[in-house]
Amino acid sequence: MGSGNSIFSTKTFTAWCNSHLRKAGTQIENIEDDFRNGLKLMLLLEVISGERLPKPDKGKMRFHKIANVNKALDFICSKGVKLVSIGAEEIVDGNTKMTLGMIWTIILRFAIQDISVEETSAKEGLLLWCQRKTAPYRNVNVQNFHISWKDGLALCALIHRHRPDLIDYSKLKKDDPIGNLNTAFEVAEKYLDIPKMLDAEDIVNTPKPDEKAIMTYVSCFYHAFAGAEQAETAANRICKVLAVNQENEKLMEEYEKLASELLEWIRKTIPWLENRTAEHHMRAMQQKLEDFRDYRRVHKPPRVQEKCQLEINFNTLQTKLRLSNRPAFMPSEGKMVSDIANAWKGLEQVEKGYEEWLLTEIRRLERLDHLAEKFKQKCSLHQSWTSGKEELLSMKDYESASLMEIRALMRKHEAFESDLAAHQDRVEQIAAIAQELNELDYHDASSVNTRCQGICDQWDNLGTLTQKRRDSLERVEKLWETIDQLYLEFAKRAAPFNNWMDGAMEDLQDMFIVHSTEEIHSLITAHDQFKATLPEADKERMATMGIQSEIVKIAQTYGIKLSGVNPYTNLSPQDITNKWETVKHLVPLRDQMLQEEVARQQANERLRRQFAAQANIIGPWIQTKMEEIGHVSVDIAGSLEEQMNSLKQYEQNIINYKCNIDKLEGDHQLSQESLIFDNKHTNYTMEHIRVGWEQLLTTIARTINEVENQILTRDAKGISQEQLNEFRASFNHFDRKRNGMMDPDDFRACLISMGYDLGEVEFARIMTLVDSNNTGVVTFQAFIDFMTRETAETDTADQVMASFKILASDKSYITVDELRRELPPEQAEYCISRMTRYIGADGPAGALDYISFSSALYGESDL
Repeated sequence: MGSGNSIFSTKTFTAWCNSHLRKAGTQIENIEDDFRNGLKLMLLLEVISGERLPKPDKGKMRFHKIANVNKALDFICSKGVKLVSIGAEEIVDGNTKMTLGMIWTIILRFAIQDISVEETSAKEGLLLWCQRKTAPYRNVNVQNFHISWKDGLALCALIHRHRPDLIDYSKLKKDDPIGNLNTAFEVAEKYLDIPKMLDAEDIVNTPKPDEKAIMTYVSCFYHAFAGAEQAETAANRICKVLAVNQENEKLMEEYEKLASELLEWIRKTIPWLENRTAEHHMRAMQQKLEDFRDYRRVHKPPRVQEKCQLEINFNTLQTKLRLSNRPAFMPSEGKMVSDIANAWKGLEQVEKGYEEWLLTEIRRLERLDHLAEKFKQKCSLHQSWTSGKEELLSMKDYESASLMEIRALMRKHEAFESDLAAHQDRVEQIAAIAQELNELDYHDASSVNTRCQGICDQWDNLGTLTQKRRDSLERVEKLWETIDQLYLEFAKRAAPFNNWMDGAMEDLQDMFIVHSTEEIHSLITAHDQFKATLPEADKERMATMGIQSEIVKIAQTYGIKLSGVNPYTNLSPQDITNKWETVKHLVPLRDQMLQEEVARQQANERLRRQFAAQANIIGPWIQTKMEEIGHVSVDIAGSLEEQMNSLKQYEQNIINYKCNIDKLEGDHQLSQESLIFDNKHTNYTMEHIRVGWEQLLTTIARTINEVENQILTRDAKGISQEQLNEFRASFNHFDRKRNGMMDPDDFRACLISMGYDLGEVEFARIMTLVDSNNTGVVTFQAFIDFMTRETAETDTADQVMASFKILASDKSYITVDELRRELPPEQAEYCISRMTRYIGADGPAGALDYISFSSALYGESDL
């Protein structure tokens, strides 16, 4: 080392030593003297190596100093360094050349030797690093460690390359070397913590500056910047991990929100479906049916979709957590996927019988309305007949009558009794209808019962009065003699015939309710049978009217002056004629009414056939689609993306098919509005079709989600399409039932075929991995996860800890400032808000614990 340069080395080496010694809280003033006792020399080696040296000798004698210097030299030798002609005595005696030579050896070993760029030696490695970093800069050409550095531009370029914020390189001038060098020295000392080791004037005024001094100084930059690049890598890794956590937390929040909303909707809907309080009026019940149809068509379908979406989101989230080594997501109490499925099952349970109950109620009300109307009609007919009868029966007219009139009264009473007996039937019908209305829980049963009771009481009274009058008339009957037979016969024949006509008129106007063409045809048959009896009735009428003609004829023949009134009956021949005309008029009206009902029943039959024709196509179509979707998911032919396309086409197909379901719903509604509740032409009900349809929608969505999760798995685990196809081929081969699942025995056979050596214990362990819920089957997704678990390049808690350790400059704690300096704002604040306070005694106030935080990222925690 030339004497011209020794000042250079002395100054530089002193500054370099102090840059390390200050970490131990000390420094040297004079490099020849301050290392002579070996104490600071040992301290220097401990700081830069990070290792402990043997305890130094405490004494101050020359042999103590030599012992300490030897301990230092032995340590340097232990690091594989050959110390040529450097002895402890010369150092203790303050030999400058020896001392500087030793310091250079230390610098070479501990500051420069580790700089190995592409297998080159330390010096070449450092030079290569400088050349690469300064290559883009004009006026810089680093060829050596002496004159290449004289104008200061190489040093400025090195700083600017790594920290462009510290120097404005464009303003530097080649002809101001002193300015350039001082700029570099000041910036390095102030911002990079590199002490000033060189003197600008010395460098500029020396023809060839000292190589060792420059190398020593430049090596400090290498260590400063290489550390920064490491920190950047660490920061990136932490950001990635935090981003995964933030995204997963967002998905968890979304799941919780969706689940709460869906459960709330189910909670509100169930009481409505459970409410089976019947209404009194048809209109109100039909409104309930309309509301229920709205619920099925409008309100429920979006919830079906939400429920499906919720399961999909849950599966996707669990896949993401699994792929990034995070613990599985546990939703909050009561919001598990199974809770939602149970709530949904409960909803469908109460929904099940609701429509059936509505329809039964509507049928009951329809029957009630019909019966109530019939009851009123029969009561009115009966009450118009009984009107005034009690007064008539209570009359004492026989007390002042002549013999002839008494006889007449007696016969008239007999005719009334036969009339009374004929009306017994109607009274019984009225009572029977009242009883049925009570049994069917008619809302106004009390007024029906009151009216019925009145009629029955009146009927009993009429019977009593009739008997009393007969007794009275019989008491005096022995006073009377023969009577005009013809009048009597007329009265006797006219009364039953009149009753028959009353009955016929009542039957012809009788209301009816039927539900099929068979029922209406039996009514038509009965009507035809009635029409066949008309000629016989006409004969009876002619015979009765013939009696009247005979009376007139006899009266004329014998010159009897008739009073014009039959003493035995109120019925005149004119009454019989009028009623007969009415009966003949009612027959064709009844014909027309029955034919209209035939037409209505035929129209209903057409509706049944129309509904059945569609249902018999739609039902099998849904079944076929379900099977086809099952095949797609086990088909190896194409890539996952091709499978996805195929499934998306199925999904589109299914969406396009929705119009057929809607059309069927329309026809179903028409049938219900026509009060049709049975259909022998099809086994499919609207409920079957709805349930099938909802299952189909759910299945396609779930199947697509499974493929998405496979793609997610493939991409995250880095599996090739060929590997995936190979896995799928194995899976399909052992999926004996072709249902997308393997039994444990088939799975064991599959593993053996792939070269696994399986004992009972090992197989049981694998089963807990692939079937954690103990379902007894292995799904394709679980199989893929197992096959790829070992090859995965995963991020782990240890990696994250190591990254934080770099950011924290090897400390076991990290400060808020360091986090904000090294990480982007969002991730920095995320860490600050979640890290706990560092407990160790060596940390400053406000230091944070990154180790527990890193563990928490991957462990059971509330993150």
